Amino acid sequence: MTLTLQSSTSFINLKETKGVKTPDDFISMVSFAQTKPSCRIIAKSSMQEAQLSHERIMVNPMEGRKNEKREKLHELTTTHSNSSSRRVPVFVMLPLDTMTMGGNLNKPRAMNASLMALKSSGAEGVMVDAWWGLVEKDGPLKYNWEGYAELVKMCQEHGLKLQVVMSFHQCGGNVGDSCSIPLPPWVLEEISKNPDLVYTDRSGRRNPEYISLGCDMLPVLKGRTPIQVYSDYMRSFRERFNDYLGNVIVEIQVGMGPCGELRYPAYPESNGTWRFPGIGEFQCYDKYMRASLAAAAKAAGKDDWGQGGPHDSGQYNQFPEDTGFFQRDGTWNSEYGQFFLEWYSGMLLEHGDRILAAGASIYQGTGAKLSGKVAGIHWHYNTRSHAAELTAGYYNTRHRDGYLPIARMLAKHRAVLNFTCMEMRDGEQPQSANCSPEGLVRQVKSATRTAEVELAGENALARYDVGAYSQVLATSMSDSGNGLSAFTFLRMNKRLFEPENWRNLVQFVKSMSEGGRNASLPECDSSRTDLYVRFIKKSNSEKATEVAVV
Repeated sequence: MTLTLQSSTSFINLKETKGVKTPDDFISMVSFAQTKPSCRIIAKSSMQEAQLSHERIMVNPMEGRKNEKREKLHELTTTHSNSSSRRVPVFVMLPLDTMTMGGNLNKPRAMNASLMALKSSGAEGVMVDAWWGLVEKDGPLKYNWEGYAELVKMCQEHGLKLQVVMSFHQCGGNVGDSCSIPLPPWVLEEISKNPDLVYTDRSGRRNPEYISLGCDMLPVLKGRTPIQVYSDYMRSFRERFNDYLGNVIVEIQVGMGPCGELRYPAYPESNGTWRFPGIGEFQCYDKYMRASLAAAAKAAGKDDWGQGGPHDSGQYNQFPEDTGFFQRDGTWNSEYGQFFLEWYSGMLLEHGDRILAAGASIYQGTGAKLSGKVAGIHWHYNTRSHAAELTAGYYNTRHRDGYLPIARMLAKHRAVLNFTCMEMRDGEQPQSANCSPEGLVRQVKSATRTAEVELAGENALARYDVGAYSQVLATSMSDSGNGLSAFTFLRMNKRLFEPENWRNLVQFVKSMSEGGRNASLPECDSSRTDLYVRFIKKSNSEKATEVAVV
């Protein structure tokens, strides 16, 4: 079966031609919209031919021998080194629109070809979002897992493992969101009747990304509490995929907030509300959060502290020194500031604890790992107040470790802490933003070591360059025993299959499987390889980049 795919969108369009059923003869061809110089890659196993044509080095027939000298080979392993105890398996995130709005697998033939390519790269498996807004779209307790069932079987056939995210959040409005998947219609109907079901900022702006944790234990969703709804959803998944848990489905990541992360939606990008590196805003103004704050203030004997969040905390796009609360010696470090931040971060921890407790009880004994995702909020990290982290719910300041309580909460449920921004370097960030992604990652690694919880990683932004991969490799290793247990690459798309990007990924996967050895990307490899790449003449009329995987 030959698949020809062309796309300028988040996934690839499909045109089927001939088909053959034997795996050895299976050839899939992926054709992308051209970015000059155009090229075609055909990758086959070591038992078959492979060729790469590139218009930049197009030569006439008399120069064939010279062109052969340009051949580049690199090793593409399909097994991981068993000799290294520091092997880090690499997963690849699938596109956000892997499922259609109808709940079916989006372009299954294209997905099959892509999974075959990922398997050949040596990747351990893939990650996919199980969108609440798609699965329980037709009404309460009415679940449609059919598209995911097709994907699970496809992964099993290719020998790939699967990480599944219980995505209880909206897709759309954040960095990298390429499609829109709202919460289930019946949930949106309840929100329209009671807007306080979602997070609200000081000016009254409602955020429909995720249900406010303030109503976690209240029967506000047609007689069920949000925690009950999440639990029923996870239980349905277990019942549907019980035979695959622990062997094909190796990890369940439980969504606990916007983007699936344990945090408040303090920096929403939709409609230009927030721009990097703004400090964000506290999200505690729905009636349920206000009631909780008032009760906490009363219990502390400070009724006036329960009237609302800090009045001097500024607006989304300000800097710490522009505000009374976050400036160097601001209110954040006062008795009131400490009370408010303890309450605000404590509510988030309790929310995570409740959802993970439900997840742990449901998936106990399945063999699948449980994990939770924590955001890598690295801007203003080098200031005293760590303003952007505070508004997101992480009570982390110059004087207080905000990640140790999170790590301990995850450890309580034997859940992996999945952390982002693993690819970032301090020197790449704007000086004015006081960023330190490297310092932040070191702090989180220290917290996970102290809490004795596994640490896994992701890249925060789509990167394909050697520098980003090298930074992840450095982070994945640790002589103190707290290196990464796994890494998930963001994300599979047409750019990933471009020749140089694909070569970088393959070498990265290989290096991670060998504990960080052979981290460089060789120009040539004369040894027997599974992937052969060489440049040949290509007609000017071919205006596309093609990838063929066998």
